[in-house]
Amino acid sequence: MRLRSLLFVPGDSERKFAKGRAAGADVLILDLEDAVAPSMKEAARGMVAGWLGEANAVEASLFVRVNPLDTGLTAGDLAAVVRPGLAGILVPKANGAQDVATIAGMIDPLEAAAGMAAGSVKIMVVSTETPQAMFALGSYTPPHPRLVGLTWGAEDLAAAIGATVNKEADGQWTEPYRLARSLCLFAAASAGVVPVDTLYADFRDAEGLEADCRRARRDGFLGRIAIHPDQVETINRCFSPSAEEIAEARKIVDAFAANPDAGTLGIDGKMYDIPHLKAARKTLAAAGVPA
Repeated sequence: MRLRSLLFVPGDSERKFAKGRAAGADVLILDLEDAVAPSMKEAARGMVAGWLGEANAVEASLFVRVNPLDTGLTAGDLAAVVRPGLAGILVPKANGAQDVATIAGMIDPLEAAAGMAAGSVKIMVVSTETPQAMFALGSYTPPHPRLVGLTWGAEDLAAAIGATVNKEADGQWTEPYRLARSLCLFAAASAGVVPVDTLYADFRDAEGLEADCRRARRDGFLGRIAIHPDQVETINRCFSPSAEEIAEARKIVDAFAANPDAGTLGIDGKMYDIPHLKAARKTLAAAGVPA
């Protein structure tokens, strides 16, 4: 399962689902939370369940963002959507790994009743949307067996702490949200799961999105959430290793494979050590190339 581009699709819009499935995203996140008005929650569950039945005809993996545990809606969401075709659940406003364990425990019997393989439904977490969550990012290590990725969010966190804005005049995150972004990245690396950068809100600003994606990949993120189909192509391109990067990584991996007892090697006049080898393997993995 690749978590390079993850496109949100409102759970109550057939039109947006049709557009989303043609966008080329690795994952479609069928949203039952913020994109759906309270009066439409039950109808959206039925629509999403129907879309999951079409999963074989959709190239993307299908995730569902359920409503948070404190709403009392999570169990009903899961009962509606844990069925063949569901690849994963996105957990919003999580306070730490205990929430993952709670939701995993809710999934277990539903998965069995649906005739699905145990553990087939994966979990991804929006890990920074509450103040409590900021103190629990280390709890995701060791990871729950269902956990595949961590992402972060700024809007709910800003509301929770009473911030008036969360970005500087130049569009860069203010300090609290730079911290949240960094800690999410470290937490994902510690747990050995995929770090996914948050959304870029201005979907008309393709140039700004590209620059921000390149910064995210530079820092270590392996994918990004999209809120509009037009963002997917840029995200896919920015988070895919170039041919030159793949060739260099292949050269490093092959050189160490040929010299298994070496801690450092000279390749084309440059010295490489084990951290370079690990990075090269990650590059190949991101490109879907065997290391």
